Amino acid sequence: MITSVLVANRGEIARRVFRTCAELGVATVAVHSDADAHAPHVREADAAVRLPGDAPAETYLRGDLVIEAALAAGADAVHPGYGFLSENAGFARAVRDAGLVWIGPDASAIEAMASKTRAKQLMGEAGVPLLAPVRPEEATEADLPLLVKAAAGGGGRGMRVVRELAALEGEIEAARAEAAAAFGDGEVFVEPYVERGRHVEVQILADGHGTVWALGTRDCSLQRRHQKVVEEAPAPALSAELRAELHEAAVRAARAVDYRGAGTVEFLVASGGPGGTGSAGGGLGRRAYFLEMNTRLQVEHPVTECVYGVDLVALQIRVAEGGALDPGGPPAPRGHAVEARLYAEDPARGWQPQTGTLHRLEVPGVRLDSGVADGDEIGVHYDPMLAKAVAFAPTRREAVRRLAHALERARVHGPATNRELLVRSLRHPDFADAGSGGDGADGQAAGLDTGFYDRHLEELTRPGDATARRLAALAAALADAARNRAAGTTVTARLGGWRNVPSQSQVKTYRTEPSQEEIEVRYRLTRDGLRVEDGPHPDGETPAAEAGSGPLSGVRLRLLEALPERVRLEVDGVRREFAVSRYGRHGEHVHVDAPPPLGSHAFTALPRLREPETRNEPGSLLAPMPGTVVRVVQGLAVGDAVKAGEPLLWLEAMKMEHKVVAPASGTLTALHAEPGRQVDVGALLAVVTEDGRTGAEDAARTGAPARSDQPEPSEPSAQSDQSAQKETS
Repeated sequence: MITSVLVANRGEIARRVFRTCAELGVATVAVHSDADAHAPHVREADAAVRLPGDAPAETYLRGDLVIEAALAAGADAVHPGYGFLSENAGFARAVRDAGLVWIGPDASAIEAMASKTRAKQLMGEAGVPLLAPVRPEEATEADLPLLVKAAAGGGGRGMRVVRELAALEGEIEAARAEAAAAFGDGEVFVEPYVERGRHVEVQILADGHGTVWALGTRDCSLQRRHQKVVEEAPAPALSAELRAELHEAAVRAARAVDYRGAGTVEFLVASGGPGGTGSAGGGLGRRAYFLEMNTRLQVEHPVTECVYGVDLVALQIRVAEGGALDPGGPPAPRGHAVEARLYAEDPARGWQPQTGTLHRLEVPGVRLDSGVADGDEIGVHYDPMLAKAVAFAPTRREAVRRLAHALERARVHGPATNRELLVRSLRHPDFADAGSGGDGADGQAAGLDTGFYDRHLEELTRPGDATARRLAALAAALADAARNRAAGTTVTARLGGWRNVPSQSQVKTYRTEPSQEEIEVRYRLTRDGLRVEDGPHPDGETPAAEAGSGPLSGVRLRLLEALPERVRLEVDGVRREFAVSRYGRHGEHVHVDAPPPLGSHAFTALPRLREPETRNEPGSLLAPMPGTVVRVVQGLAVGDAVKAGEPLLWLEAMKMEHKVVAPASGTLTALHAEPGRQVDVGALLAVVTEDGRTGAEDAARTGAPARSDQPEPSEPSAQSDQSAQKETS
């Protein structure tokens, strides 16, 4: 009987395991890096052990230190979570050698599935459908497009899509280098790339008594950088025949390696698609091909828990204790669940991860699994996922609607996130209408595939309504004025009453985040209180200051109430309420939340007197985010000629790698980056002097305004092309 569990992980998954342990009456032990010393998972554990350092390689990837921590704290079992050491056979074996219980599959099963090439061989022998591999030296134009994949690891590292045969050799070498750096294994393989396939997986659970459960399907097709964003169970628009085939293939895969515990068998479901080996099919032209088996719990496991009414972590512990599963199978599924991953990132700027203080995180009405709490710092060392929001309902349409509604009304104050993208994705017809025809209606899932964001990202990240932004900025200014009055910092407050003279317009300027648009707001203080000057008044009076053709020029506005944290306006006869929150030493970081359709907005209040802008030499490449230089193009040196778009170096931040490329053709005149160097956002990495640039053009560039989310437009941006390393899957 397990009495105390150490979770060899951090954040959301550590908290998730602790929650189940508390319900089972099992004590908990956390491990933490220095960066995580005050993290929620540390505070919630019964005991915690420090792993000195910040980087994963120094801390959560040090299996020896984790085992020492378990023994020191008196734990008798280790749960690996997901990512880090969860699929490390050597670590699993070392845990058991230390006399501890390993809550996971046997090391032999992990080893069998650790290499995708070995796993495919095993699955082929077990009769599981596969994509036919392609020998690089035999590839032809007819084989394109191709996918180069790392045999070890996952999450986009060592993965390249090849659309031109001439690029294959170079992409293989690049993938090998990246895989070797990320996983210590440079083995790669090549297979057909399915353009519009669906990522469908099956949750399995097996005990030591011969029982294997297949707990339904999940669709995880909405991905960026080969990493999942939205997941759901069951997978929509699959025929009963194909669903049954997927279940059977997953069970065969588990039995082929004598699996124990929770795992996931992932498939690529294609319409017709390229030829594979083994039996495939299942109705309506769909074919399913084995991708890989994850020998651990998945990030998206909550959707399966909702549909089947089980606690997968509790079942993992039962199996690890030697308990048996019901040989009759799992409970009957019911309803539908959808999960969205909330990331600190900016989808409109190449998915750049964001850092800073998370002031507030509230997502009402749904299950929220989060690794962070209000006031936490989002740093550069770990995955940028803040939380998973999960909605469950009797039908898919209801679950999608509930999740979109909750995210739309969430209060997420701090770094930029993908929240708005998630809401728009859930409501996009290609996603929202998938499966509307019921099981077997493959045509109703025509737009649900892994290319969703390739096709729709631009429309999903367009700026929102200008009127809504303007109204939010107006509310921020009115709340600020109310705060100043309440604090006695205005002239009127200091004099003890209103002066019977016309007041001058008050001006407040805000910068939207992360889009960097500046909005100027005007208001006046009168004997009747605050007077809005951003639109005509109900009585028809339109002072000169209100004239213009801006977003609010035709909007009828009336101020109902202005308090430091709440503003009520009547907008074209409809009452609207705005919640205003201020953060920062001087309250300069402002978040305004309003019910739909006005939405949530983040601003920086700008001072009346600006600091002079810092100028950099034209052609300067600045770090687009804080991170570590992981490698520089071999042999690159000052004086080299470079071409526009040519890779120069790679940065790693928040478990992702970012390729920095030359913004223009020219000469490399400075190089300040070297492997291992830690850089802050805006740090000078290199300088490329563009061929044929004139002094006038340089002067024009240096005169551009500064922006904080990326290098100043006065010099070329350090363009980045990202691929993700999944700490999660």
